[in-house]
Amino acid sequence: MIRVFLLLAATAALTGCQLRPLYAGGSSGPVAEVLRHVEVAPIPGRNGWLVFNKLTDRLGAIGDGGAPAYRLIVELDDQVIGLGIRGDRSASRERRILRARYQLVQLANGQILLDATAGSDAGIDVVSSEYATVAAEQTAEERLAEIVANDIVARLGLYATRTGARP
Repeated sequence: MIRVFLLLAATAALTGCQLRPLYAGGSSGPVAEVLRHVEVAPIPGRNGWLVFNKLTDRLGAIGDGGAPAYRLIVELDDQVIGLGIRGDRSASRERRILRARYQLVQLANGQILLDATAGSDAGIDVVSSEYATVAAEQTAEERLAEIVANDIVARLGLYATRTGARP
């Protein structure tokens, strides 16, 4: 009996929390409509290429929206910091940090609608095998690019939801 009461109380509490799915309406919803009309400006460098591809994959997966109404401009800052110094002064561990400053610009008037940052970091063990270290660094680059791109797309969706933006 107590379990049933607790379950009903929890259900009642959840209905009042006003949570709504970000992508409500699927590919025809308001967030998908905005994301469908975002053009990603080229991003220089290897990490830029990775982030650009991840962004266009996520924005393009929603569908072909025709003419873009917005441009996403992304500037990356990639740092590698050596940690855990060995006796021969070489690093035994590295921390790779990828930060992105991005702006969502409305193409019709050049107005900056959103100016924000996203970022993540990853730890890399530096081992005696150069091949293994390079492979770990490349894997970290790819993982960081994916995390940053996901964060940017989620924030674009949140912006579209909060402002009621339309292309």
